[in-house]
Amino acid sequence: MTRANVLRIERSPALIRSQVLETLRQAILDRRLAPGQRLIERELVELTGVSRTSVREALRELAAEGLVTAIPNRGTIVTSVSAEEARQLYEVRSSLEALAGRLFVEHASPAQRKALARALERVEKLVAKGQPILAAKDTFYDVLFDGGGNEALKSVAGSLHARVSVLRSLSMTVPGRLEHSVAELRAIVAAVDAGDAEAAAAACARHVEEAGRAGQLALSQQDKA
Repeated sequence: MTRANVLRIERSPALIRSQVLETLRQAILDRRLAPGQRLIERELVELTGVSRTSVREALRELAAEGLVTAIPNRGTIVTSVSAEEARQLYEVRSSLEALAGRLFVEHASPAQRKALARALERVEKLVAKGQPILAAKDTFYDVLFDGGGNEALKSVAGSLHARVSVLRSLSMTVPGRLEHSVAELRAIVAAVDAGDAEAAAAACARHVEEAGRAGQLALSQQDKA
């Protein structure tokens, strides 16, 4: 596949705006658009095959998510996350997910508990096949936050999702992190099955803390490269 069509958008007028946004977002998460890289509208129009207006709207949304940054006199660049910013993001995420785990045990329905177990099974199957798991983990988190029944918590966690996703993708490049991540999810489900809210909270926090350590390690290795 040539560079000219690697980000090409399929023509679908009803969905084109969301397609552009998702394509550029995924390119950032996959690091095809690298941290610090300048994003030139004309080039993105050429790469995606859509209008400048569609690209501009997508960049505006990505800026709101924190994935790109508009810099005076320089234009728009892919946001870089420092080690200290990563530490702070994971610190907040740890507290949020610990609360999510506790609330899930306290409020989730039997159907939601089954859905969490199925989400874990999906992650395990993808690992066994050597396929990417971040989307499946998103489903796991969606079930976890939905089951807690706290909309304010979901909203706050959602506002961090895009920036944390960049770090999650990076953390998975650390050797052994994939297997440890799955084991940590199993611990969360085991605590839920046992009806132990405190253990679920601790397992959720531990999962984020370990991901944070991996993410910061990957960032430090990237800086040395």
